[in-house]
Amino acid sequence: MMFYNDGRHPLIYQYEPPMSKEEYESAVDELVGTPVEALMFCIGDGRTQLYDTKVGELWGHNRDVWTHAVFHRAHRNAVALIEGGHDPLKVIIDRANEKGLLLYPTLLVQVASGDRETDVRGSDFRFDNKQFDIGAAGDLDPNWPHYDYADFKHEEIRAERLSIVKEVVENYDVDGFELNLNYHPLYFHPNEVDAGRPLMTEWIREAYELVKASGSDRELVVRVPASVDGCNSIGLDVREWIDQGIVDVVVGNTFQGPEIVDPMTDYGPLVEAAQRTNVRVIAGIHSLVSSDRMRHGSVEVLRGVATNYWAQGVDGLYVAYWHGMWPYSDDFYAKLRELPHPDVMATKSKVYYVPTQADRVEPDGLEPGLVMHLPAAMELNEPVSVDIRISDDLPRWGDAGRVDEVLLRIRVIDSTELDQYTVKLNGIELPDSLCRTINTQYGKTSRYGKPRAYFYIYRLDREHWPVRGMNTVEVTLVERDSDAAPGRVLHDVEIETRYLMGKRFYRDVEDPDLGPYT
Repeated sequence: MMFYNDGRHPLIYQYEPPMSKEEYESAVDELVGTPVEALMFCIGDGRTQLYDTKVGELWGHNRDVWTHAVFHRAHRNAVALIEGGHDPLKVIIDRANEKGLLLYPTLLVQVASGDRETDVRGSDFRFDNKQFDIGAAGDLDPNWPHYDYADFKHEEIRAERLSIVKEVVENYDVDGFELNLNYHPLYFHPNEVDAGRPLMTEWIREAYELVKASGSDRELVVRVPASVDGCNSIGLDVREWIDQGIVDVVVGNTFQGPEIVDPMTDYGPLVEAAQRTNVRVIAGIHSLVSSDRMRHGSVEVLRGVATNYWAQGVDGLYVAYWHGMWPYSDDFYAKLRELPHPDVMATKSKVYYVPTQADRVEPDGLEPGLVMHLPAAMELNEPVSVDIRISDDLPRWGDAGRVDEVLLRIRVIDSTELDQYTVKLNGIELPDSLCRTINTQYGKTSRYGKPRAYFYIYRLDREHWPVRGMNTVEVTLVERDSDAAPGRVLHDVEIETRYLMGKRFYRDVEDPDLGPYT
């Protein structure tokens, strides 16, 4: 179990300057007593750092006037700690050692560099060397979102990045180092990816050798897009890194930009690539759903995500970007507690869902190799199919008397009461007798999510249960309200499994059928 703290949002951004050593230690203290084994701690913005660096550049060292109050606060807090004799990175490392946590500093490898006037977290190295940007070739649209990214074909860029790794592993008591290659996953001009791939492999080798030279038991962790082919398409030959043994841990991650949790991530190719090697594959798990119905995933959602990942043979979980729940409450710890234990979660209620394009998700901002299947436009008599993976062994727990309900939940936007649909699960049409239709055509609150919608909720009997693994849901609009304009949209597909705490027991901790507890 690895836990990512970006060193900023739940920490140095939050506290008034001058931040105390004890306040900074809270990044470790809030994980004490949890199943987290390793704290992955980001050391800055990527270009500038938030520790007492001698080879890099301190966040905000080149600013006289600040246009961003929170970034200014981060600078003042870092300076105050350093001037007070408390190097922020050493503070975290010492506290982690004291509390029994492994500590891996994290470098954001790729970050765009804007102009000197507005980019208050930028480095002089990048400002003074715009010839090293991907857009410097002059043949790309300046509005292309990756125009100001660093081009790793330049030895100067690769060397500057390695200097940070070298400084940290040679001067701090760490358990390894993490390269976050999924923060802005693009490293070369689109026409030079093939030529860049071996350069990145050699660069990873150099980083690995630096880490191992500082301590043979230290590990190099790389966080990359979860799609192996997607990685390859941007110059990250993860299969080759694994084959050459120049990484110790590969963390596969999706939706890093919007920080959306994805129960449907396919880790099979990564797991297969690491078979018969000493490389561990870790699955990244976010917390945000960020839909109109749910901001952070409930414990039932996160159980579904985690069990899907464990079922694919991953070696661990990487808890990423949970700082949206900070300051952490009992709900945070309840979600965290069960994640390492698929056997414990086996008979706990879960929600599996297919991610839907949300406000936080930009269509051109997804990791390479990733596609979103919802929302999907619906046309008359044209089936729309969506695959959904679940990991519950329903027959086993049904025989044991533990399964309470299994629900298939579908939402169609801009549907009316005159529309008719057929729904198939794994090729078998579901009878209308199993379906409850809920009208949310109009509402003045957000309780039911998006208006102009109908929910079709199937309480599945055993004959129609989903299978363990991948399932296919097929929805067909077979009759359309002729007076309503076309435009039906399949927006949500979910499977919810609900369990009893024991045979003929109540469900989980609470059961609404019993009424309020006294």
